[in-house]
Amino acid sequence: MAGDRVVAPSAEEVLALKGRSVGPSDWLVVEQDRVDGYARAADDWHWAHNDVERASRGPFGGPIGHAHLTLALVPHLFASLVGFAEGEDAMFYGYNRVRFPTAVPVGSAIRMRADVVDVVDLGGGEQLTVDLTIEIDGVERPACVAQALFRHYPVKAPD
Repeated sequence: MAGDRVVAPSAEEVLALKGRSVGPSDWLVVEQDRVDGYARAADDWHWAHNDVERASRGPFGGPIGHAHLTLALVPHLFASLVGFAEGEDAMFYGYNRVRFPTAVPVGSAIRMRADVVDVVDLGGGEQLTVDLTIEIDGVERPACVAQALFRHYPVKAPD
């Protein structure tokens, strides 16, 4: 793994994540198969994503990943950076803000860095406010900057 994964197995350790920076994650290549799979799931068949020939004549010189595909990868990337007690996970709660400064060309690799800006005790769980930056390998501007909310509940997933 590119960065060290942080594990917070108790409520006290989750609360202590406030102010912590984690990452980067490992690189994840955004292949055309993944983009097409997202298009099938979201029924979003825009030519800039799924018509390789037409996209090669478009403004990006080839197909790009959907912006919402980038967002859909956030829970996976976050879980690679932050863990909880065995069998526990954080549930995605929402976004306060999201921007996509740079398109993700198909075939490029992305990774995520996260800054935990706040953690609030909900009484039975914690809410984490996390500033996220998704980078593209070799590109100066990020693919996505967002502030995400995750909720951790000390409950193991059922088998």
